[in-house]
Amino acid sequence: MSRKPYVRPVSKTSWYLNHPRYMRYMSREITCIFIGAFALLLVRMLDRLAAGPAAFDAFMANLQGPGGFVGMLLIFLFATYNATNWFNVTPKAMPVQIGEEFLAGKYIVGAHYAVWAVASLVVLFFAGVL
Repeated sequence: MSRKPYVRPVSKTSWYLNHPRYMRYMSREITCIFIGAFALLLVRMLDRLAAGPAAFDAFMANLQGPGGFVGMLLIFLFATYNATNWFNVTPKAMPVQIGEEFLAGKYIVGAHYAVWAVASLVVLFFAGVL
């Protein structure tokens, strides 16, 4: 005689609200939506650039309005949140072993932030800001 096993009821839409660890996981996953939106925006920008100077100028004029500014600010904030979260998780996902010992996580995270800073400075330099 077999009995039905107990299945704990779990909400399909709010399961991650019960534990802080799940909340952090879902926040990282939700930020990817904004990064995907930015990728689609870049593809649309390339399409407008291929359509000619007038189409590209009109597209850029739309981005310079208040809606474009707020959208870019949201994308920037979510991208920064996503990057910092993944940098902080990197020592667990990619431990570096030197001989018998493992490299301390703070060095791995610090290296990621250093490369990010250098890459940002290079982009700012080529953009003419620095």
